[in-house]
Amino acid sequence: VQLQASGGGLVQAGGSLRLSCTASGFNLDYYAISWFRQAPGKECEGVACISSGVGSTYYADSVKGRFTSSRDDAKNTIYLQMNSLKSEDTAVYYCAASQRVITSALATTSMYDYWGQGTEVTVSS
Repeated sequence: VQLQASGGGLVQAGGSLRLSCTASGFNLDYYAISWFRQAPGKECEGVACISSGVGSTYYADSVKGRFTSSRDDAKNTIYLQMNSLKSEDTAVYYCAASQRVITSALATTSMYDYWGQGTEVTVSS
């Protein structure tokens, strides 16, 4: 069972990146998948969540309107499209999977069963 996050990189403020989170060993459709980020010296924070089944999405206020989470069941992959990036979006981004019913981007990390390894996003101003 593994989650593989990818797609991070260096981008200028105002630019875009798309992160991917691919699962192996389990079907993402049955899990709520969230994206968390941790900036240097700061606590880990949830930014987006896509629910299991119908795939309802939830976002933190800090990214609402700029980030979009989606799911490709055929590829067993979750995406986080990040637009209008700001310097404060700089962080290591993690995807996490939970078998629980989650209806918020701000669920605590303890609710998640599997974690990806993180992908670094750097936004230059």
